[in-house]
Amino acid sequence: MANDKLDELLKYTGISPRPLDFDAYWARALSELDAQPLKFQLVPADFQTPLAECYHLYFTGVGGARVHAKYVRPRHREGKGPGLALFHGYHGGSGDWFDKAAYAAHGITVIAMDCRGQGGLSEDRSVVKGTTLKGHIIRGIDEEDPDQLYYRNCFLDLAQTVRILKSMEQVDADKIAVHGCSQGGALTVACAALEPSVKLAIPVYPFLCDYKKAWELDVTSSAYEEIAYYFRFMDPLHTREAEVFDKLGYIDIQNLADRIRGRVIFVTGLADPICPPVTQFAVYNKIRAEKELVVYHEYGHEYLPNLSDRVLQEVLKL
Repeated sequence: MANDKLDELLKYTGISPRPLDFDAYWARALSELDAQPLKFQLVPADFQTPLAECYHLYFTGVGGARVHAKYVRPRHREGKGPGLALFHGYHGGSGDWFDKAAYAAHGITVIAMDCRGQGGLSEDRSVVKGTTLKGHIIRGIDEEDPDQLYYRNCFLDLAQTVRILKSMEQVDADKIAVHGCSQGGALTVACAALEPSVKLAIPVYPFLCDYKKAWELDVTSSAYEEIAYYFRFMDPLHTREAEVFDKLGYIDIQNLADRIRGRVIFVTGLADPICPPVTQFAVYNKIRAEKELVVYHEYGHEYLPNLSDRVLQEVLKL
């Protein structure tokens, strides 16, 4: 039965729309990012180890928001080594220093960005019409201009973060990896798509994909619940349904997946009730770059055994 289910998933290509001007939308956004100065501030952290130097890193993102990341580099590295950008789950932040220091102890320089207005120290300076209740997928959906969508600038922050990482003197710009789970998995895909110099992407059960399919499923018990709440409170007769899903197409990572140029190790659990596997496969099946699918058949949105070990080993091989 599991193999039959997987065979069907491997044929699925999504039902959410791709806006007609999608490529122009992101070309315009990246042009705005290109004009952004690649400046940053490093502030030594209270947490330090004999093997890792730890800093708070701040930069100004598109739209003027002050974005924070944890930056950890090897204390005794000779020459250039790999860089790893880490992205966190929905509502969370960049987490503890410990796991970043563990990478640094192996010669890997790490940057872990806080998404704007979520659980870390990054600002969200967006001012938008309509509801901002329940989540960031729908933030800006009532604006006429889709440039006001929350994830537009969040995705640009990812690319800016990797550009900063590549500029560090101890980092080999040809050995950049990106990794994250859930929202972090989605940001991993978006980052590798918008910054195609990324050599390795390891997304794990990614969020932010195939919104219409997620809505058709039991979204009130999943990470996509805010879409159902939006219609319930803001458009109960669904008069704007087509418009809403078309606009969400700008920030649907399945529409970015074919831009990835680096190798992808795509990790998923077939029992995931939070980010439905079918939505994730809409992304995987559109990746044209070298890719590997890692399936945890009886696992869902949870700890996946041996995955952290695999991530470290793959980054060290860059």
